[in-house]
Amino acid sequence: DIITNHTADVIGYTAGDRTAYVSKDSKPYRDAEGDPFDDRDFAGTSDFPSLDPATSFPYTPVLQPGEEDLKVPAWLNGVTNYHNRGNTTFTGEDSQYGDFFGLDDLFTEKPEVVQGMTDIYTKWVDDFGIDGFRIDTMKHVNDEFWQSFGPALQRAAKADGNPDFFMFGEVALDGSDAGTKAFTSHYTTHDKMQAILDFPFQAAARGFASKGEGNQQLAQFFANDDWYTDRDSNVYELPTFLGNHDMGRIGYFLKTDNPAAGDEELLARDELAHTLLYLSRGQPVVYYGDEQGFTGTGGDQLARQTMFASQVPEYQADDQIGTDRTGGDDNFVTDHPLYRTIHRLAALTAQHPALRDGAEQVRFASKGAGIFAFSRVDRAKRTEYVVALNNSEDSASATVPTFIDRGGFRRIWGSGPQHATTDARGRLHVTLPGLGSAVYRSTGKIPRSTHAPAIHLREPAVSPISHGRMHVAARVGGSSFNEVTFQRRVGSGHWRTIGVDDSRPYQVFDDTTAGLEPGDRVSYRAAVLDNAGHTRGSAARTVRVPSDEVTISSPTSTVSDVYPVTVTATVDPERPGQEVTFQRSVAGGHWTELGTDSSAPAYTITDDVSDVERGTTVRYRAILHEPGTPDVVSAPREVTVTAPEPTVDSVTVAGSLQSEIGCPEDWQPGCAATHLTFDSGDGLWHGTFHLPAGSYDWKVAIDDSWNVNYGAGGAAGGGNLTLVVPAGGGSYTFTWDPITHVPSVAPAG
Repeated sequence: DIITNHTADVIGYTAGDRTAYVSKDSKPYRDAEGDPFDDRDFAGTSDFPSLDPATSFPYTPVLQPGEEDLKVPAWLNGVTNYHNRGNTTFTGEDSQYGDFFGLDDLFTEKPEVVQGMTDIYTKWVDDFGIDGFRIDTMKHVNDEFWQSFGPALQRAAKADGNPDFFMFGEVALDGSDAGTKAFTSHYTTHDKMQAILDFPFQAAARGFASKGEGNQQLAQFFANDDWYTDRDSNVYELPTFLGNHDMGRIGYFLKTDNPAAGDEELLARDELAHTLLYLSRGQPVVYYGDEQGFTGTGGDQLARQTMFASQVPEYQADDQIGTDRTGGDDNFVTDHPLYRTIHRLAALTAQHPALRDGAEQVRFASKGAGIFAFSRVDRAKRTEYVVALNNSEDSASATVPTFIDRGGFRRIWGSGPQHATTDARGRLHVTLPGLGSAVYRSTGKIPRSTHAPAIHLREPAVSPISHGRMHVAARVGGSSFNEVTFQRRVGSGHWRTIGVDDSRPYQVFDDTTAGLEPGDRVSYRAAVLDNAGHTRGSAARTVRVPSDEVTISSPTSTVSDVYPVTVTATVDPERPGQEVTFQRSVAGGHWTELGTDSSAPAYTITDDVSDVERGTTVRYRAILHEPGTPDVVSAPREVTVTAPEPTVDSVTVAGSLQSEIGCPEDWQPGCAATHLTFDSGDGLWHGTFHLPAGSYDWKVAIDDSWNVNYGAGGAAGGGNLTLVVPAGGGSYTFTWDPITHVPSVAPAG
């Protein structure tokens, strides 16, 4: 398990520890001569401006005496090799530039950092024969880093005689729809990495096995797998999972989603989830302890139970699935029902490898909870496996299409008749008990095709989900097993393969950002290979790479006349040299320019509407400028000027002063006695309290919890502030600014 985006927390700032993030728009990077620049214009090149630690960053980085050479190798001690912009909030620009809770965030756009990290992990591969890496926090590092790092490590491993070296990255993201896959697949297509952890699968599997969602969603989930298909990788390589150390365990999700369920139902749903995990595409990963029915009560520390008898009260109290054992017992037992089920699934896929790496074709999906079925195909042996799973608590039946008419099938897993036969149209009738499953293997072979089917290439079109991906799809005649190869030609160049699809719908989502510019002429064609080796090609279709797209992402529907208005735009796809100009129109008037921003990825300008009457409509738009192409204008974003509204439910002054103000104890984020009050006049939170003489440490806590809190400088989780009250005591007004997050205090009055 490796990390490339940060090191330990060694570097400090002259402004203090755990400082708030400072955007590139408000304080851009400056080279050693003091000239501002956007690092993204240089990422992926061997050229990068020289930096001065005293003047190049929004915060001045410093090292404590004795820590100047603490990191190894030595280049990691260079403070200009870090972003030095303050703590991340894990959103927007700071997701790739901010410090993780103070951890030093590497300047991965710099060629020295790219080479340095490549050298570190190449040496590990060379010296220790490592077979692969899980890469933490992949989405928090820029594309150009991965485009260099991944191929370099693969070349090193191959040179060492290990062509099967494998890396997969953590790209944590909620959801399982096409938009989610468009984002996660970016790392394996555009960024040239081998694989990523399949977070969308986790969400889909939970929806299926734990929430009992309609199976049309799961069918669409698998249809969207083609987002991952490119020249040298596809979805079959992705590690799949049901839960992990950060989000929590599948057992926890089952108990959360089914609070009234008894142990028998929870066990059946757990087994169903693992059956889907093992028998569908991808590389299944079981989180340790799931085979013992571990549950936990949340993520992170609450999902990291020990296998040996725990002395931690929270772990001892866990209600485990499928057993009377608790976290206070030794929990490595081989007779746990989940252990036995997972062991049997592993043996099944070992005996029938097509259930691990055979082509997958979705066959049947009930509208509500019920049967979901898919085929796995052994192409070489022309053998078909039908996998059927029932996520309803009631018995269910389905008629499942197959590749074999009037063919015999034998059950090798689960419940149901031992033998079954398809009808004249190749349909297999299956009946499953509630939360049950079955696998049927064809006793005969898929009939050989007598000739290649017809193939027709649809008109390629830009995906509405990701503007940098071209949707290329083919319609293939017949209903037998086929593979379709897609190729692309730029201008009058050579045809190059961009992906192979082995299941309907036959499609790829071609990345048109790598080496292509808006207006370039691109041709596509497709060829079908049937199950008997016959081929047929389609006619080619030619399109042009469209102009890039610019979209206003904020504000949304209303803006306040007391807060600065942050107007933000994103460009899809991103390219070096882009600039965005912002304009506004008040009450339907003329468009006036607000300014231009050239710092990716979030193009931002700040507007002042304090002189605009409340209730007035304001429109914003963005204009994209790109070298060599016409300007592109965004759709306008219309908002209404209103009085400020609170964005949180409560703000508490929490610290060593609370017991002096009426709280039973100090450092209580939920004590109402030290709540602040929102002022709709100035948009700030205020509270005035009388304090006796003394020195007090404090910060603000949001919504009666420490989950979100702000300290010195407005940094999330930042250091405490100190208030010294002189002899005789006095009243003090505490203020919190919800925009800057900065807490402050001053004598009342």
